[in-house]
Amino acid sequence: MADAKISDGGVLPKDEAACQAIGLDGRKGLIVGIANEHSLAWAAARWFRYAGADLAVTYLNDKAKPFVAPLAERVAAPLLLPLNVAVAGELDAVFERIRQTWGRLDFVFHSIAWARADDLHGRLTDCSAEGFAESMLISCHSLIRMAKLAEPLMDQGGSLTTLSFYGAEKVVDHYNIMGPVKAALEASVRYLAHELGPKGVRVNAISAGPVQTRAASGIAHFDEMVTEAAAKAPLQRSISSDEVGRAALMLASPLSSGMTGEVVHVDAGFHVDGMIFH
Repeated sequence: MADAKISDGGVLPKDEAACQAIGLDGRKGLIVGIANEHSLAWAAARWFRYAGADLAVTYLNDKAKPFVAPLAERVAAPLLLPLNVAVAGELDAVFERIRQTWGRLDFVFHSIAWARADDLHGRLTDCSAEGFAESMLISCHSLIRMAKLAEPLMDQGGSLTTLSFYGAEKVVDHYNIMGPVKAALEASVRYLAHELGPKGVRVNAISAGPVQTRAASGIAHFDEMVTEAAAKAPLQRSISSDEVGRAALMLASPLSSGMTGEVVHVDAGFHVDGMIFH
């Protein structure tokens, strides 16, 4: 596993042996949604690489590339590709490069979500039709499109994992438009799992507890959300990005071979009790 170590001298996890036991040597994965080193997609990428996978990493645009490129280098990603799913042709181009380079794909980690600021900070009641459609396209339909493009590359089976949040299940104050959008995402996971299951392709979601990321910073009162979730969770703490990364690794690995259509909660048990934030 020496070749899977983070290339800039980063410290491997204490439970590296567990990663080696899982083993993704030779597996090829696509990671979509890394914005910076605080991204949950970056945590997932690190754990995939710890386990030996080869990764293709995407970045949103030229402005984002300087933040993502050094991280892609740290996990020795042979493919670093631009991807804005709202731009026609870019997603197809990513999968075509993967087809040309590897000829196959074993797993996808999907971690992109977006809403207009007015819709994210305002009531769902006041959400514009255009804003709702854009949020659904980027945050939900992008997973469906990836599943369609990944299907022919996963002729030996595969795994797709996306990120959700408790606001898909219950009302969370200030989550607004993203609640219905994430609910649609979780429903899409179930339908994709049903349709792709006969081909050995598994589709799951991770419902992560509140973690400080750049995307989360756009949600009003997010710091309060983290504090209150930690206080209410059975484990009486918040979660770390690495805990999400380890769950992503498990879902991409043979250890979860019997799991599909699931929403796996990584939230210190918060969803057991739940609450509406004020």
